[in-house]
Amino acid sequence: MSLAIIGLIVLFGLFLIFVEFLIIPGITIAGVGGGLLMIGGVVGAYYYHGNEAGNYMLLGTIVANIISFYFLFKKKTWNKMGLEAEIDSRVNTLEMELNIGDIGESVSRLVPTGKARFKDKICEVQSINGLIDPRTEIEITSINSNKIFVKIK
Repeated sequence: MSLAIIGLIVLFGLFLIFVEFLIIPGITIAGVGGGLLMIGGVVGAYYYHGNEAGNYMLLGTIVANIISFYFLFKKKTWNKMGLEAEIDSRVNTLEMELNIGDIGESVSRLVPTGKARFKDKICEVQSINGLIDPRTEIEITSINSNKIFVKIK
């Protein structure tokens, strides 16, 4: 087996390790297979070409891993791959506009949680009566933290 083929085996193993980190997180076949290919390439270099070639292949594999992971974990690399959206809403903004006693209509079936419309805004509510069918007139009985409790009007 030539050193070029052994080098390609090691590079394919390194590629599989990157697939493991970037695409398929967790311990999967890609990561395990990549590690085994890199080890197999180094062992193949020792077996087929002797200690000197094996040592160079081992050193090259270690250096390639260090350089690759250095560039992978640089902050700019992750900024290019990551999502840059920001969530600027708050949970309790809609509840501040609603009051106990407001009348609305259930949009979906409340089993016991579902959607309801109050003042032309749809929000998630929880029924204290159990099941409530859609398009039923409901009334807010209490607002507790971020939950709105309703009953049939």
